[in-house]
Amino acid sequence: MYNFLEQAVAGSMTRQVKTVTRGLTMRELGGLFEKDDFNAYPVQDDQHVVGLVSKFDYLACFVFTPAHMVPHYEELMKRTVSDVMTAEFIYVSMETKLTRVLQLMVDHRIRSMPVIEADQRLSGIISREDVMRALRRSMLEVA
Repeated sequence: MYNFLEQAVAGSMTRQVKTVTRGLTMRELGGLFEKDDFNAYPVQDDQHVVGLVSKFDYLACFVFTPAHMVPHYEELMKRTVSDVMTAEFIYVSMETKLTRVLQLMVDHRIRSMPVIEADQRLSGIISREDVMRALRRSMLEVA
């Protein structure tokens, strides 16, 4: 377990990350969620991360409101990622300790977080599964 306490994001993150752009439509985003089975995608603009869009953001488009009791499906599907993405999101750096990542995930009920460096460039993503693998590796090294 002590080994886990010293581990940083760089050793456990996923480096090959699929991203989306602000102009992607809800129809296209829904197709990506179905195909990839990811919970969220970083939104990039000119190689900089400008937001995060999750399945929750996608589903929120379809919530009935007093103003729109029956939303027009075709209109909703033409909306873009920039309409629904979260511009303020939690992210970590490659040097962040996995214990901090775990705490953020538990406190904010986050499934994954982008790994971003000082220049706002995406280095990877760290998911619950990545953290669980690191925990398992640490336990195996002790046994």
